[in-house]
Order: sequence, then structure tokens, then C-alpha cells
Amino acid sequence: MNDAEFNAAALDEVIHGKLRLGMMAYLSSVSAASFTELKEKTGSSDGNLSVHMRKLEEAGYILVEKSFVGRRPRTTLKLTASGRKAWIAYLDELRRLTGG
Repeated sequence: MNDAEFNAAALDEVIHGKLRLGMMAYLSSVSAASFTELKEKTGSSDGNLSVHMRKLEEAGYILVEKSFVGRRPRTTLKLTASGRKAWIAYLDELRRLTGG
């Protein structure tokens, strides 16, 4: 690859943040995850996870479903079809940039 072909700006900025990258990686490996499960897997705080969850949801990359189990609220997240497509494109671009 020559210098003209290297363009780190081609990486999807919505995914590229450390926490959002971890969220996308985990969600790509499961059918769905609870907010609590994702918080544990990423080592995030409630507030930080909520902010980044919203960014991914606004981009259309994840679906957030809120329900109740008994009287307790439950938030479940999963990748959308466009989220999975964006994740694959992100990985492909990363491979291209690293010569892999």
C-alpha cells in the first residue's frame, strides 16, 4: 500500500471509539445482550455506556428494547442489519489499512 492509499479517515468514527468498538465487537458475537451484561463485558459505568449506546442507536447500528421483568426494568441491545453491515465494513477497512 502506498501513502496515497492509506486513509485512516475511512474508518467509521461511530464505531471507532474504544467503548463503542467493544460494544460492537461483543454484540456481533451474541444474538442480544442485556445492558448489565454489556456493562460487565466492557467494564463501563452506567452513564458512559448509556451515552455510547445512544450514539450507536442514533446511527441505526443497534436496536434498544426496553421491557420489564416482573417490576424490574430490562434493557436489551442487539445489532441491526445495518449495524452488522457497518461492523463488517469497519473490519474490512481496518484490514485494508493494516495490510492484512
